[in-house]
Amino acid sequence: MGLTSNKVLVLATMFAAVLFVGTVWLWPRLARQNWRTVSGRVALMLATQLALFASVGLAANQAFGFYGSWADLFGKETDQGIVVDHSAHGSSGGPLQVVSSSEVKGVSGKRPETGGQIQKVDIVGRTSHIATPAYVYLPPEYFQPQYRTRTFPVAVVLTGYPGTAEALVKKLNYPNTAQQLAKDGRMQPMIMVMMRPTLAPPRDTECVDIPGGPQTESFFAKDLPEAVGGHYRVGRRPGSWGIVGDSTGGYCALKLAMHHPRVYAAAAGLSPYYKAPIDPTTGDLFRGDRNLQNRADLRWMLTHLPAPDTSLLVTSSKVGEHNYKDTLKFIEQVQATNVTRISSIILDSGGHNFNTWRREIPATLQWMSGRLTDH
Repeated sequence: MGLTSNKVLVLATMFAAVLFVGTVWLWPRLARQNWRTVSGRVALMLATQLALFASVGLAANQAFGFYGSWADLFGKETDQGIVVDHSAHGSSGGPLQVVSSSEVKGVSGKRPETGGQIQKVDIVGRTSHIATPAYVYLPPEYFQPQYRTRTFPVAVVLTGYPGTAEALVKKLNYPNTAQQLAKDGRMQPMIMVMMRPTLAPPRDTECVDIPGGPQTESFFAKDLPEAVGGHYRVGRRPGSWGIVGDSTGGYCALKLAMHHPRVYAAAAGLSPYYKAPIDPTTGDLFRGDRNLQNRADLRWMLTHLPAPDTSLLVTSSKVGEHNYKDTLKFIEQVQATNVTRISSIILDSGGHNFNTWRREIPATLQWMSGRLTDH
């Protein structure tokens, strides 16, 4: 049974409940003061606490989508990483392959023309040689005859770290929200490419072209638009692509738009930070390259480099988010450029979690829609 299986959560919860009841029932029998009874009490307490901790951890993972599998949890995931395409023209089917398709849950209409469609795809970057899975949401209009010659704007949607792309569909409800907003006339129909920013798991690459390592920035700046553009009817001119993410994905979204404004005309960071961290999950991202490290600091960029011609949205909360003061400083710096455009969503309260981001996603998608063209 998988880590995210409901059966695993139910079994863990039942086991914890049985241990708790057993501890209460057996405690009087273990009241004597000898090594056996003391050892028994210690064992029951430890087992009960471990079972409760496991149940809470599984429930939290179900709610927030931190890890997608046991291998992911224990850092043993090896089936998604760096691959090299040795053929002259890439794979015969192109850099994007559709693995499966499914309907959008929770919307009216089972056919793609009325309910849209979610496709699970595998993408191989021709430049970066990175292979990664993703989910692509296609709005109902994509399948309707009257739109057969129309191209659609694209929003790349990124998770945090470690995150799972599936959580963007099932937990943060991006496809459902986008479809309802378009139905209400509050945003234009858009294609969404939903994925993790972690392209070489379990390493947190922070969307950096790591010297001698994964070229994750190049993947998002060049390979992903090329692969998606070669398979779907998407806008190819500057102004057709945007990018949004939460936490680590939010930092990546802002950085990619600031580094590549002719690729991403708009970027939204939900609870982002503004400088790439260096910690055990990232390893040495820059290999002593001071210029690369500085460019990964968005506030340094605004001070020392020409301002990019792009639109940015940042979100935070006055209570519950650690990035609140940094976000205000970032907004002030962007405003001073008179070139980069900045908007914000500041909640009175809200933690660094899915519930907060679900409150911000509808307004974020509306904002994004107003800044992208469909050609």
